[in-house]
Amino acid sequence: MEVYIVGICIAVCGNFLISISLNIQKYTHVRQSQRGTKPYYTSRLWWCGILLMGLGELGNFAAYGFAPASLIAPLGCVSVIASAVISVVFLKETLRASDILGGALALTGTYFLVTFAPHSSPHVTANMVERSLVSWTFLIYFMFEMLLFAILMYLYKCRNIKHIVIMMILVALLASVTVISVKAVSGMITETIRGSHLQLTYPIFYIMFIIMVTSCAFQIKFLNQAMKMFDATEIVPINYVFFTASAVVAGILFYEEFYGLSLIYIIMFVIGCLLAFTGVFLIARARPRIKMDRVFISMGQIPGKSCTDKVQPQSDDSKYGTLASKLTCNSGIQQDEP
Repeated sequence: MEVYIVGICIAVCGNFLISISLNIQKYTHVRQSQRGTKPYYTSRLWWCGILLMGLGELGNFAAYGFAPASLIAPLGCVSVIASAVISVVFLKETLRASDILGGALALTGTYFLVTFAPHSSPHVTANMVERSLVSWTFLIYFMFEMLLFAILMYLYKCRNIKHIVIMMILVALLASVTVISVKAVSGMITETIRGSHLQLTYPIFYIMFIIMVTSCAFQIKFLNQAMKMFDATEIVPINYVFFTASAVVAGILFYEEFYGLSLIYIIMFVIGCLLAFTGVFLIARARPRIKMDRVFISMGQIPGKSCTDKVQPQSDDSKYGTLASKLTCNSGIQQDEP
């Protein structure tokens, strides 16, 4: 079996586990809000969902060690498709025509991506990562990212411009750093397990690990802030498009994943991305929010307070972040106003 197929299978399974996890948590939150009893985090079912989420993310991490980042990142649409299907079948949510069309487009786009994406990339070793970090291509790209990040932070913090595109570009810029570091760490671990030279003895491994954790933390922070200000039906498709684009660019510039790829393959890959983007937009479009008569917070509930909220707990809970953005829009259950 080709190595990249292993990466695809791991990524698909990981995203499927994440979709199951988020639906389990959604069901737990709906049930707890209807009963008005114990907080969601006292439920064993909710913790089962958290465990599945961890396994899914671990699978996504491992997948980067077997396949190019430009192939693994777009497969995030599998989670959106699976979540929509599970929501309809098990949570009895309404199946819309746009869900069917969006799922068909996303599946077609996924087929194009898997078929025409680069299937191989250079073996990720410590020496390779060090060379890429000081290459002129990456340095120019990184300086451009830093400049754009500084401008957007100025608009967001100093000018107080709270636009969803600004927030999602900030997340995407951090995501590109995350993808580079995740593939570096995962790739060096994979090379070590394969029996080649021990990569974990190089300082660059631990530097990339620190960069990975730090960029993930800030990415989740900005995404959670966006989820406080905007509806998840807006965040899900925009974040998926920006994250995928940033991951593909990072793979091209840092790991030279498109080197030697024919023009027709590149065109078909772009078409696959556009189909997947359109499918995710259609699935996420016009998903209604759930009206709940309690506000879930990380340490419990505040009774007697009415609001319109998502099924997931408050977005400042660090357990959600990027994961929550994949599915919080997939709810069609409505409750009456208190």
